[in-house]
Amino acid sequence: MRPRFPPTLTRLCEEDMTLLWQNDPITHETVLQGMGDQHIDVALHRAQAKFQVGLATHEPRVPYREGITRKASGQYRHKKQSGGSGQFGEVHLRIEPLPGADFEFADELVGMNLSKSYLPPIEKGIKATMERGAFAGYPMSNVKVIVYDGKEHEVDSKPVAFEIAGREAFKLAVHEAGPVLFEPIMNVRVTVPDANMGDVMSDLNTRRGRVQGTDSEFGNTVIVAHVPLAELLRYTTQLRSITGGRGYFTMELDHYDTVPSHITGPIIEAHRKEMEAKKEEQGGI
Repeated sequence: MRPRFPPTLTRLCEEDMTLLWQNDPITHETVLQGMGDQHIDVALHRAQAKFQVGLATHEPRVPYREGITRKASGQYRHKKQSGGSGQFGEVHLRIEPLPGADFEFADELVGMNLSKSYLPPIEKGIKATMERGAFAGYPMSNVKVIVYDGKEHEVDSKPVAFEIAGREAFKLAVHEAGPVLFEPIMNVRVTVPDANMGDVMSDLNTRRGRVQGTDSEFGNTVIVAHVPLAELLRYTTQLRSITGGRGYFTMELDHYDTVPSHITGPIIEAHRKEMEAKKEEQGGI
């Protein structure tokens, strides 16, 4: 059924201009956006009835980003011997926060312990880890990596060995570098009747929102606030309940900010359990 997703969603959006669908590049999910839960339910029923396409849905994942807060070092030796030629590679590296840029790779190699010809596979392993996440399953950015030492074997050293060693050394360094999650903070404009302003502002505070100001518009109050996207996934329904269906809001990405530690812990734990479940499905490989 998956190949029929895009044409079906496109047709739904063509027939109802208030629907929008897109592929999220961070979570790798197909996201269908509408004016509320009931609106989405109607669209799903129409897909089934008109196009004979059943769409399984769940609440979208928040596109968090991984990062680090301080410098740290890591080293890893990959050694494998299974008859015939083996694999050997050892990498020593240092990582540090890199504000204003996604990634930078450099070396401080001195002497002959590690040939610079092995730097490309080391970088490849690190980039692959950053793309899929080093500790929570989300892309990592704003990191500088410096390879400063390592070891090689004249027979068993191969690019794949240094790709693995670079990847694992990077993970060890991230663990010591104050890893954090960053979450998207949305700039939200909520338009509500004046009588509901207090209740709506109180609700925004419970959603970790920070009110930036208010304004009047055609007899309504417009509340401008910065609110984490994670707190807005079901906001349409709650706003409708508070205002009797007379309130509405718009939002756009404003910036990323650090996720509080009491929220980060469960996210990391959920990712760990997901990885363990996948290993079990694959027979422990």
